[in-house]
Amino acid sequence: MSADDLLDALDPDQRDVARALTGPVCVLAGAGTGKTRAITHRIAYGVRTGVYAPASVLAVTFTARAAGEMRTRLRDLGVAGVQARTFHSAALRQLRYFWPKVVGGPVPEVLAQKAPVVADACHRLGLSVDRVSVRDLASEIEWAKVSRITSEDYVRAAVAADRPAPAGHDHQVVARLITAYEDAKDARGVMDMEDILWLLSGMLVENRLVADEIRHQYRRFVVDEYQDISPLQKFLLDQWLGGRDELCVVGDPSQTIYSFAGATPHYLTRFTAEHPQAQVVRLVRDYRSTPQVVGLANEVLRRAPRGSARWEPLELIAQRPSGGPVRFAVYDDDEAEAAGIATRIGRLVAAGTRPSEIAVLYRTNSQSEAFEQALANVGIGYVLRGGERFFARKEVREAIVRLRGAAVAADADTPMPETVRDALRSAGWTDAPPAARGAARERWDTINALVALADDLAAAAERAGTVATTADLIADLDERAAAQHAPTVEGVTLASLHAAKGLEWDAVFLAGLSDGLVPWGSADTAADLAEERRLLYVGITRARVHLELSYGRSRTPGGRASRRRSRFLDGLWPQEGRARFGEGRAPAVPRLTGELDAELLAALHVWRADLARATAKPTYTVLGDATLAAIAELKPASVPELARVQGIGPAKIDRYGPDLLAIVAGRRPSAGPGGGPGGDVAEVRRKFVG
Repeated sequence: MSADDLLDALDPDQRDVARALTGPVCVLAGAGTGKTRAITHRIAYGVRTGVYAPASVLAVTFTARAAGEMRTRLRDLGVAGVQARTFHSAALRQLRYFWPKVVGGPVPEVLAQKAPVVADACHRLGLSVDRVSVRDLASEIEWAKVSRITSEDYVRAAVAADRPAPAGHDHQVVARLITAYEDAKDARGVMDMEDILWLLSGMLVENRLVADEIRHQYRRFVVDEYQDISPLQKFLLDQWLGGRDELCVVGDPSQTIYSFAGATPHYLTRFTAEHPQAQVVRLVRDYRSTPQVVGLANEVLRRAPRGSARWEPLELIAQRPSGGPVRFAVYDDDEAEAAGIATRIGRLVAAGTRPSEIAVLYRTNSQSEAFEQALANVGIGYVLRGGERFFARKEVREAIVRLRGAAVAADADTPMPETVRDALRSAGWTDAPPAARGAARERWDTINALVALADDLAAAAERAGTVATTADLIADLDERAAAQHAPTVEGVTLASLHAAKGLEWDAVFLAGLSDGLVPWGSADTAADLAEERRLLYVGITRARVHLELSYGRSRTPGGRASRRRSRFLDGLWPQEGRARFGEGRAPAVPRLTGELDAELLAALHVWRADLARATAKPTYTVLGDATLAAIAELKPASVPELARVQGIGPAKIDRYGPDLLAIVAGRRPSAGPGGGPGGDVAEVRRKFVG
């Protein structure tokens, strides 16, 4: 692509980003606005115009997947030599290069997990801890380190940040634990992930030769997701820059969801104060989601309490054609919610949506089990995000060994995808998936992801006028493995809202949206609640076309229906019924006057009492008194009219709708779940009146 071609592929705002090649640049980019496209085209445009030497550019982001995506896009744009890495990957690469020269000997190994060393440190201090306590203490140590807080400063900083002492230990104990942890780590001769940034920063500050060499190599920096930067990462970035201002940052403060781990939007929102001459470009054209999804996302932020955010949120403008309405569903309990969502997913798959383009998102990892079971019950595969890493799986390691052998013996006249398929058949892959679900299908889905990657690589090479080889596939897999950038595995994604950041799907189900989960029950400060609202916003903006929000009134079947919908959806949830966001104005709540049909109300009470007795449930779990009174006044004659009655959700309509409409119409109720009361309405009324 020529330089002009690169600009022609962008919208006007993205083009402004690409043309802003020098000086400090701040790109405020809303969800789905094409920020990765803008910054990769900016880099490519800088190279094409001769402003940038490719090797002088370092682009950093926060996840291996995002860094891999950036490298792939730069490669597709014909730009080689640009470094696109995570903060830790870039720092570790530099640390390994300079360590022998500055310190001598091998670089310490990187801890895979802090927990064993934290447990050792607790033992040294005589602290009684369990697995959960160790996890919480490890998280607190990590927060202190990314915030550049030493053990000597911890108590003051934790009090100033209003952080509760973790695991039932006071701040003084945690301060001693930080010291004990560092001692235990040094005794093992290892370093943790934060040490990578600490040690490299120290080298840059203390060793002028190291600083000069790195600053001579890297002259231009791009930082993605700048709202998630921590004080430690900012300090390292400042050392890389060495007082220069060739920096482009990209982010959205409304997507700050990792404050608990030390991330802060402060550096993004204060960028122009730090760099008064900075160019600021706003990306607000949303190419990801339908107007219905975008409208709901905007409303969630707009309804935040005044003064809860120190910045004006970006208002997204949908660019996609109008789609279906956002769906809202209320279920009796969590089990019913999981089953209902699995049924809805089954319909989407049957209609042609790929399972890998569907996600179920929830607040905590513990919620996944119900959805795993529900999807297994209907025969739909799933991928649990946050589980075992793709390249660590035994079947993947074995498959790559076979592909390496195939690359050596490959026939130049055989298309690469065919060579790959032949090699993987010996690893258990078949042209069609196995009929059985469970481990066999999961293994097939995993290996098939390699087949799909081979097809994609071959197609990309063909578009570029070249031919991809099996050796090219191996090189791509090696690069992906180093960056933990896994290919797509076919299956519905199950993930927490935090783990979903940076991802998107055609269809998203946001589950468990009740107070106590969203927002989380311990979120009691204004700052905590603001972050929980942003977390919901991030979840909503993951959806391209289909979006459904739901919650269960109780945790377990037959439990007390005490939950209420998330307060963040007040005024947005259409009457807790089947109405959906995006169908124009939601039906207004019918105004009740209290002038009701007393005989009809009596009949409804009899029906509810008989049904509760037959199903061994309290009467309030069937329908509340206020709901019965509303029915007796409004006398709904159809399902849509019944859906407008407050207190009746989809599950209640499915279960009780025919009986209720029959009673209102004066007919005999059907023998529905639990068996409705027999006889005509007059008999039921006489029975109640006595």
